[in-house]
Amino acid sequence: MNVASNPAVEQQPLRIPVGPAALDADLGMPPEPIGLVLFAHGSGSSRLSPRNRHVARLLNEAGFATVLADLLTPAEESIDERTRELRFDIELLAQRLAAAAAWLAAQQETRGLPLGYFGASTGAAAALLAAARRPDAVRAVVSRGGRPDLAGAALARVRAPTLLIVGGADVPVITLNRQALAQLRCEKDLVIVPDATHLFEEPGALEAVAARAREWFLQHLAQ
Repeated sequence: MNVASNPAVEQQPLRIPVGPAALDADLGMPPEPIGLVLFAHGSGSSRLSPRNRHVARLLNEAGFATVLADLLTPAEESIDERTRELRFDIELLAQRLAAAAAWLAAQQETRGLPLGYFGASTGAAAALLAAARRPDAVRAVVSRGGRPDLAGAALARVRAPTLLIVGGADVPVITLNRQALAQLRCEKDLVIVPDATHLFEEPGALEAVAARAREWFLQHLAQ
């Protein structure tokens, strides 16, 4: 997988304050951004995920600024590696995501850019919960191999157009996404990538995810 950066896209490390903690993040800024996509990782992943970085690079090429942020601190990640509990703390992840979005909205480089969320695994539930709580601030949501069902009753309160993308071979997650889709009351769609497994490691699978995400954000997020 080629995750090389586009030289026209400025790459910048960030430290995002969220209450008493600070989150490590990476900003990708094209010359004239048309929107901002904030990535919500989950299930033990991080801002260094090659899959999400690949999607972010293609969104950068389409004109979107991207922020890949670790929603857990290094100390919390160390705990989570042993207990695997914080990755399923959807409330905590949603609070961190919303705090990061608010901080970005106040920064000169990203102020005023329409905001979308890209969530993977449990990060998708956090993105949907955060979007439900701030319907005025979030314009679009995309989930990749996500667990939107973990957002629970908040699904019915989401107003941002939401795209759920699942691998065709990821059968249990397809079922959970269909259940979540039925609870959403916003503009919505479910895309199943044929033969793809949970991590979309098959040839062409991640490109299909990135293409669908780009189309969704261009339709609903671009200013």
